[in-house]
Amino acid sequence: MIRNIFLALGFLCCFVSAFGQQLKKADRLFKELAYVEASEAYEAYLKGNKTPSPEVLENIADSYYFISKDSSAVKYYKKLYELQKTGMSGAHFNRYVHALKGVEEYDEAAALMKEYLRVKGNEKEITRYAKEKAYLDSLGQATSLFTIRNLESNTNRSEFGTAFYGDKIVFSSTRKPSYTLYVWNQQPFLDLYIGDRNATDGELFNVELFLSGLESKYHDATITFSPDRSYVYYTTNILKNKNKLVKDNSGTNNFHIMKGTIEDGKVTKTESLPFNSIDYSVGHPSMSPDGKWMFFVSDMPGGFGNTDIYVVQMDENGNVASEPQNLGPVINTQEQEMFPYFREGKLYFSSDGHYGLGRLDVFSSEQKEGKMEFKAPKNLGAPVNSNKDDFSFIIDSTASFGYFSSNRLEGKGDDDIYYYTKEKEPCDQLVSGKVTNKNTQLALEGASVKVYDEFGDLVTEAATGDNGMYEVEIPCESTYKFVATKPNYTTEEKEVKTTKKDGDKIEDVDFELTNYDDLIVKEDDQEKIDVNPIYFDFDKADITPQAAEELNKVIYVMNQFPKVKIKIESHADCRGNADYNRKLTDLRAKSTQKYILETGKIDPSRIESAIGYGEDRPKVVCERCNQCSEEDHSENRRSDFIIIEK
Repeated sequence: MIRNIFLALGFLCCFVSAFGQQLKKADRLFKELAYVEASEAYEAYLKGNKTPSPEVLENIADSYYFISKDSSAVKYYKKLYELQKTGMSGAHFNRYVHALKGVEEYDEAAALMKEYLRVKGNEKEITRYAKEKAYLDSLGQATSLFTIRNLESNTNRSEFGTAFYGDKIVFSSTRKPSYTLYVWNQQPFLDLYIGDRNATDGELFNVELFLSGLESKYHDATITFSPDRSYVYYTTNILKNKNKLVKDNSGTNNFHIMKGTIEDGKVTKTESLPFNSIDYSVGHPSMSPDGKWMFFVSDMPGGFGNTDIYVVQMDENGNVASEPQNLGPVINTQEQEMFPYFREGKLYFSSDGHYGLGRLDVFSSEQKEGKMEFKAPKNLGAPVNSNKDDFSFIIDSTASFGYFSSNRLEGKGDDDIYYYTKEKEPCDQLVSGKVTNKNTQLALEGASVKVYDEFGDLVTEAATGDNGMYEVEIPCESTYKFVATKPNYTTEEKEVKTTKKDGDKIEDVDFELTNYDDLIVKEDDQEKIDVNPIYFDFDKADITPQAAEELNKVIYVMNQFPKVKIKIESHADCRGNADYNRKLTDLRAKSTQKYILETGKIDPSRIESAIGYGEDRPKVVCERCNQCSEEDHSENRRSDFIIIEK
């Protein structure tokens, strides 16, 4: 698998001799990463040796594993495990487990892993394994958000490592014919290609070699760009004079990241990044959308595992502005983490150290607010992940489509590029509060809280318990109307806006409802809306501010209780001319009626009448008018809003 170039992060570029004894030949081929030929040589050796050493079993199993022949790998890893049990090295044990998943022996893989962890006694690893497995198992019971399709533009060779380049896609491939083959898998070296993207189905067309100026005789792959596409960063072999491989003390040629400037359709001014070294590999560069951070993969000293993900700050000129920072043990494991991609506060990457469906699985991890730190990774599940290698995941800014690569069996070649569409992730938030009696401040049990969306459609509802509390779950990023009601009580509404974050809680959305009985008074077997005396200016029927304040109470009751109908009666004290008082109070009654209908937008049918009775219906009867006190006159000079239907 071409992807394995970056799993090993190092190789010897040479061609093999046919001389020597069979085992020495097999060992040499294995050391040179010529795994196809090494597996054949070991098989020839084993025909005459039925008791191979653990080292031979390791090497033949690894040879098959690295060229994705899992059934053969399982055969020899199983023999190795029978010899060594839990004394088997962590690297070989994990490959055994992954190979078992590759042939869909999931139960056996899980049983072996549990036993291995139990014997090792690492409680932290046991806890992580249990959580990650439980999460992935739960995904298997849910409907996936992803729909995937294999691209028609894939060949029978290897295509992987996509990157957005405006409306186009850049990717790595071995499709170019060549007589010089990479010993690992007997395929040509990688080149970078570009293709136009069909916005309807994600298909790539007009595929051609990418910009000139960055190609070499060896591997050129996994590419990223500055936001304005002025600079390009890509992975390639460490070379001298563009042709000669530079090797470390062990004879290994490592990879490094090169930066180039894009000018007039060419890559110029190429330079090695400052954290590169001939002693270890770095690769898989991935720039953040704002150009402030670059993520990459390396096996440099001081890491947590085989390959780790690192990040560096970048300045406005696309230069490295900090020392590499390892993303730490939450992301990185003892195995391999690679192919990072960061967008919208999420880091996507592939790992065979976190619990997955097969070998490399794609994971996502949310960034902690204000820090270059990340939360526990989550497996994306099927169909993005499979029982084989799934990697090089990218996603567009709307989080609705993207690409990833895989060597799953149903593909066309070694590694294939897959296009996917993604439905919006479920995002819900909890809203809670309390409903109380406004006058007593006591909890109201059995109150209803209904939630309506912007179209007025009911989203959800809840009833309060004996403590007056309610809780509802509603979708993120929307505005809702909450309506609290209870029979014989007023209704209260509130607007609630949810945020973007799934699982957020919005608390203390409280309501105070008033009992109908607290808004009325009962007199002489009649119910009247409870208002203070309404005052008018002398000899006038105009609504004063004080009168408006009291009339608004009437409007409130009528709006809160839509079945209420009233009649209005206006009265005067006995002072003055009776006919005059009768006419003035009638004007005032009709003035209050007009205010209620216009200001409160009340249906006219809900006010049966508005009549002024002058001094004809005193509340306090005096033998003579001059015998009434000012308090008596005040009680007689009144406006009543009598409820005739409710």
